[in-house]
Amino acid sequence: MPPETPVDILAIAAHRDDVEQTCGGTLLSMQARGWRTGILDLTQGESGTRGTAQEREAEANEAARILKVTTRLALDLPDGNVQNTLENRLKVASVLRRLRPRVVILPYWQGRHPDHYTCSILGYEACFVSGLAKAQVPGPALPPHRPFKILYASLYADVRPTFAVDISPFMEQRFQSLMAYRSQYANQPQGGGLFVPEEEIRERTFATARHYGLLAGVRYAEPFVQKEIGLVDDLMTLPVASI
Repeated sequence: MPPETPVDILAIAAHRDDVEQTCGGTLLSMQARGWRTGILDLTQGESGTRGTAQEREAEANEAARILKVTTRLALDLPDGNVQNTLENRLKVASVLRRLRPRVVILPYWQGRHPDHYTCSILGYEACFVSGLAKAQVPGPALPPHRPFKILYASLYADVRPTFAVDISPFMEQRFQSLMAYRSQYANQPQGGGLFVPEEEIRERTFATARHYGLLAGVRYAEPFVQKEIGLVDDLMTLPVASI
């Protein structure tokens, strides 16, 4: 297996299209700043109500092109049954050692879909395992690596974010990356009662980003949570007006 290009920021999600919904704009913003970005999807979409794994793969590749990520990978964990096992932690750790990100973005640790909150815990523990020198991970023998910062994309969580990222210049691209998943978001009889009608997706997507933009004093934003305390060097440079 040839080595992939290392990335600075890696978003890990349970399903193809999760990243596009929660932090696609942030990946675009970071790429524009010169950082290399990547996506790791844990599953391949074989159990989804709509579409096949093959269709989801093609759509994910198109979305990756729109998001301008350096690399996008998918593991083979069962769609709808992601489990936090040692075997799965080692699979994720293998990717972390190959890509060596400084920042990892995970789903928020609470949510409706079990795959999402399991991915959050699995991702965190994989980051820990990846840094253990004696951990035997699948694939090529590579030095241990532990990401410096773990963030949680909280767009669909009913929590107050720690901070938000201004994605105003990238909102349209973010939306187009989501709509690359035609098998999921185009109007069709299958799953009609579960999925938002296509004509409403744009309004809902922009309205949600606008909500977090208003909280942060910008037009559109994506929210994140970090568990640790933030550190500020200069009070005079703090953004977002208080009054």
